Amino acid sequence: MTHARLLTLIGGVLAASPLIAQTSEADAPANPLKEAYFGEEHVHTGVSMDAFIAGNRLTPDDAYRFAKGEEIMVNGSLHKIKRPLDFVAVTDHSEFMGEAYSLMNAGAPGYDDEIAVAFRTAPDLETALGLYNQYVLIPLAGGGDPHPAFFQGEEAIKSTWQKNFEATETHYAPGTFTTIHAYEWTSAPGGSNQHRNVFFRDTNVPDLPFSSNEGDDPEQLWAWMQTQRDDGKKVFAIPHNSNESKGLLFAEASLTGVPIGKDYAETRASMEPLIEMMQVKGNSEVIPNFWPNDEFADFENAVSIQQFSGRGFVKENFVRYGLGRGIKYNAEIGVNPFKYGFVGGTDNHNGTPSNVEEDNYTVGSHGYADQTAEIRSTSVLEGEMLISDANPGALTAVWAVSNTRGAIWDSMLAKETFATSGPRMKVRVFAGQGFADSYDSYDALVTDGYAKGVPMGGDYTGTKAPQFLVWAMKDPIGPNLDRIQIIKGWYEDGEMKDIVYDVVASGDRLQADGSVTPIDAPIDMSTGAFNPDKGDPELAGVWTDPQWDPQVEAFYYARVLQLPTARWTLYDELRDGVTYAEDVKRELVERAWASPIWYEVN
Repeated sequence: MTHARLLTLIGGVLAASPLIAQTSEADAPANPLKEAYFGEEHVHTGVSMDAFIAGNRLTPDDAYRFAKGEEIMVNGSLHKIKRPLDFVAVTDHSEFMGEAYSLMNAGAPGYDDEIAVAFRTAPDLETALGLYNQYVLIPLAGGGDPHPAFFQGEEAIKSTWQKNFEATETHYAPGTFTTIHAYEWTSAPGGSNQHRNVFFRDTNVPDLPFSSNEGDDPEQLWAWMQTQRDDGKKVFAIPHNSNESKGLLFAEASLTGVPIGKDYAETRASMEPLIEMMQVKGNSEVIPNFWPNDEFADFENAVSIQQFSGRGFVKENFVRYGLGRGIKYNAEIGVNPFKYGFVGGTDNHNGTPSNVEEDNYTVGSHGYADQTAEIRSTSVLEGEMLISDANPGALTAVWAVSNTRGAIWDSMLAKETFATSGPRMKVRVFAGQGFADSYDSYDALVTDGYAKGVPMGGDYTGTKAPQFLVWAMKDPIGPNLDRIQIIKGWYEDGEMKDIVYDVVASGDRLQADGSVTPIDAPIDMSTGAFNPDKGDPELAGVWTDPQWDPQVEAFYYARVLQLPTARWTLYDELRDGVTYAEDVKRELVERAWASPIWYEVN
């Protein structure tokens, strides 16, 4: 089949798919009180050049099959996740999609080019990185064309994008398994991570994705997205790895040095409803250095990032700072550019979506770099961090009326989402007035929450101190829950401030002064087993802000903590006999973060 013939056929699928999807979506089971759907919003297949170099030869089709529970060959080992996902967005890098077409498709133009053959047959990571450096990074650093000689131009990019489109359509099963058309725009000027994942609501997608080769400033990406919206497409973007942004993701000025004004803030708020809280390369919520009063801030901070690429940590790298700076902007200019809901992803480069279970992390997440326990115990992720400092990644959960592309995308846009560090615990939050102290059923609680309040991701507009109706449920295969906290941030007298409140705790541990009696629930270090007896499987309560001031901007988000569990490093030691450095953690307190609710004065 000729390439032109292939494109014609794919074009036919593009034209026919919307009607098919709409019919199927209408038939999908729906729950007006919404269900929590768990999924992956950030994963790379071999279509991403850096993943290919690290040995990944899996395709988006393989990634979707893995997400549905199928066993796949990963890094030379058969591997599967414990539980299928509800939805997935494959987010391959747009920057070198054309090269991927030549590298991965026998018979494609450029496939037999000697450089392409060398890339494809590199026997190890060192050789592959050497080729990547020689043919991509050095020309790029010198201001030259970053594309190697076997690159076949725009048609090759278009072919890869359309193959990804085909796989995404093939695996979409409304009501059962949702796929979302997406990709990653990857820009890191000066080593400052400015990456964004771009999500489309339906099959109305552009012929080509916009890459940092065409524009490496987020404002250029947003301008391109606006042209797509003007053309009828529905699209938003999600930034990630603010911990690697060198303070520029929540900066005082644009990348070109222009102080942030109303136009910039309105554009950013419109284009970016969500931010990725956590992934393989660390948790971006907070770190103890800048939040010493948060006793649970020491969690998957990936501090060794600071040893690479000049990425020292500053307070401006972290999401809680960004939320605070956002409400300060709202007070100053009337617009909050950082009004972010939360999602979590992996940034897995193995083509294995949400491979997040700590006791199932046997194949790593970055190909040759971490494929065995022996390698993980001693190696680094090139230019990024120590492998022992990485984690399997996080999950996104979306409260949506149905497991369909439209419903999930709409709830993401509305920020009715939460992120977890891997477990499938659930959390709901409503802000309003008149909630009951207890409810006869979960449905009664949720019904009252919507009737008398706004869900997470919304704005509280009442005239009295807000009440927060909070609820959380444990992961069915995980330990019980420890507590629910609410983090409040506010802007007052020219200062950004925040505080952590414990609002519900298991047992009778929440004291009248707001403190919580510590829970003694250690893991079994000889097996990794968690304590099955302590804590509660479900927590719920109503909390009222005791320090609310109607003249003060504020944000509130809930954080749910479960009992301690074993970290993947302990499982490596128990299963494979390797030894990690003494200061590497062996256990952790997994958690969930609910999207904030805001109170705005302006």
